[in-house]
Formats: sequence, structure tokens, C-alpha cells
Amino acid sequence: MTDLATQIVDADFGDPRHARAVVDLLNSYACDPMGGGEPLAESVQKNLVAELRRRSAVRAILAFAGEEPAGLALCMEGFSTFACKPLLNVHDFVVIGKYRGRGVAKALMARVEQLARRLGCCKITLEVLEGNIVAQALYRSCGFAGYKLDPNLGKAMFWQRWL
Repeated sequence: MTDLATQIVDADFGDPRHARAVVDLLNSYACDPMGGGEPLAESVQKNLVAELRRRSAVRAILAFAGEEPAGLALCMEGFSTFACKPLLNVHDFVVIGKYRGRGVAKALMARVEQLARRLGCCKITLEVLEGNIVAQALYRSCGFAGYKLDPNLGKAMFWQRWL
């Protein structure tokens, strides 16, 4: 699966080691240019795990290389009205730089698929920046593709509006 001793686990937000790993990995992702290039606000770092614990539809999968957190897939269950089944959205996906290219991402994504199947999901969704060619290659290798219903109408676009 990977070329190093990696343990893939379902995160327990009540476990202090897992909680710290989630925050540290998300902060690392936030500091990366693909995550915005800025660290998470102190208030986010302080309150994130407690807020995640309050949401029953949130799941996290962690990768550890030995004792060190190496990667995270933070997923949120949604619902497909057209399929009348749940879906799993990979909201955040990160592998620490020194563990990239070593199979950690594929191992995390395989565990995401196992989780989605266990939940009876019809699909897994995610978003990726146009310029993140490396992540796009990973996602394609795992079977992901751009979303479109009719080629004449083009691909779906992910938009946001801050409140």
C-alpha cells in the first residue's frame, strides 16, 4: 500500500493525539499555497475539534508514519437527492510534504472509499484547484473526474459566498 510503515485510522475526536493531529495537519494544509498560504486563526485551532465533534456527519481519517501524523482526509456526509442516497464529500485532504509520493494519499483515499461504501453512499465528491495538477493526477488515478450532466453545458463549478 505504501512504501513506509503507515497506519490509517478512523479519527476519534475524543482522543487527544488524534485531535492534535487533525489541527496540526489542517494548519499545515492552510499554510500551503494550495490551502491559502496562511495559518489557521488561533481561535480556529482552539475550537475546531470541539466543533467537529458536535457534527455527527463529519468523519476524519488519519495517516500516521510511526508516531508522526502524515495525512488527513476530513469528510462530511451529504445527500444526493437524484440518487436518494448519502454521499461523502472529502472537504479537506492533506499529506505532509515529506510523505508525499510515498503512497499515503492513495491509502487515505482507499479508506475514504471503504467508509463511503460502509455508509451506503452513492458517490464521493471533492473539490480541487485548477492549478493543483499533482492532486488532480492523484484523484484521477483514484477514479475521480469532473462533474457534468450534459457536455454542451460544461462542467459543474464550485462557487462560494462568504457570510
